[in-house]
Amino acid sequence: MEPDYEIMGETLIVNVPQELDHHSATMIKEYSDQIIKDKSIKNIVFDFSNSTFMDSSGIGMIMGRYRVIKEKKGFVGVKGVGPAIHRILEISGLYKLVEICR
Repeated sequence: MEPDYEIMGETLIVNVPQELDHHSATMIKEYSDQIIKDKSIKNIVFDFSNSTFMDSSGIGMIMGRYRVIKEKKGFVGVKGVGPAIHRILEISGLYKLVEICR
């Protein structure tokens, strides 16, 4: 199943599924890397509006996209973060790397 995403200019918005686990993180990684390459994407925003769970593979997936996007001098953002995901992003230190978008 293809991840849900949309492109707005140079920004890829990834609608993160309810559970961001190893399987879904791998799919998002593969699809987003291909889209970033094919569509000259400079920024990526992960929309967690529908998400209630994220494990360490989600953290790794975001960090990997951060490295790809940083080379393009773009930004990685998150939006729609609920309390459970917020805590994980905070504890992992990802808020030091990603922007909070509205």
